[in-house]
Amino acid sequence: MAGPTHLRPEDRADFEDVLHRALSTTDIRTALLADPTSAAATRLRAQALRAVDEITAAAGDEYREYVAARAVMERGQQSRTAGEHGRPSTTTVERGRKSGTTVEHGPQSQPAAPGALLPALAALTPPIAGTAAVVLLVLGYSLRLADAQGPMGGSLVTAGWVFALIAVASSLAGLTALLCTALRARPGHGDRTGASARNLHHARARWQRALLERGMLPYLRRQLAATRFD
Repeated sequence: MAGPTHLRPEDRADFEDVLHRALSTTDIRTALLADPTSAAATRLRAQALRAVDEITAAAGDEYREYVAARAVMERGQQSRTAGEHGRPSTTTVERGRKSGTTVEHGPQSQPAAPGALLPALAALTPPIAGTAAVVLLVLGYSLRLADAQGPMGGSLVTAGWVFALIAVASSLAGLTALLCTALRARPGHGDRTGASARNLHHARARWQRALLERGMLPYLRRQLAATRFD
């Protein structure tokens, strides 16, 4: 993979943490104990900090993957922030032309939009239509059984069945709306964000492991091998 492997300032803390772990390994710690002045550890740490680019280059592929995963995560966070800022605010700010003061007004009541009435109608229509259907059918068939003269009984029965069909249709429409809402609310962006966070975590762990095994430990061992403790 091409690209620079210079350590970024935000990753300096991770580099120093890996250095601390390397200095704590058994063979490095044992070699440092051979120094009668006890200054070898400080000197070796300073050498490693000066050789950041050399050590980081040994794990260059993993570092570039980590940087790329972090960029994906940051773009996702910026997209969410931009989406939140793009939503209309309920607070209006008016600046006086002469005084230059700022006056904030809280949320103001507005007439309900027509779309806001649809959920209420969808919830109320089935029970109302169903109740009307039951009442009309009972009255209509009661008049028929009583052999009442006139078309009243038939009209009530017809109206009752009409209301029954309305109740069934509105119930089906409500179920369809609920299904569509559930489908729209399926986890999507949240899952992508979680996946990006997991990828970032794994990429960081892979880079730190490669930095320790292929960069930091070989460098420290070379320095210790070239050092004589008197």
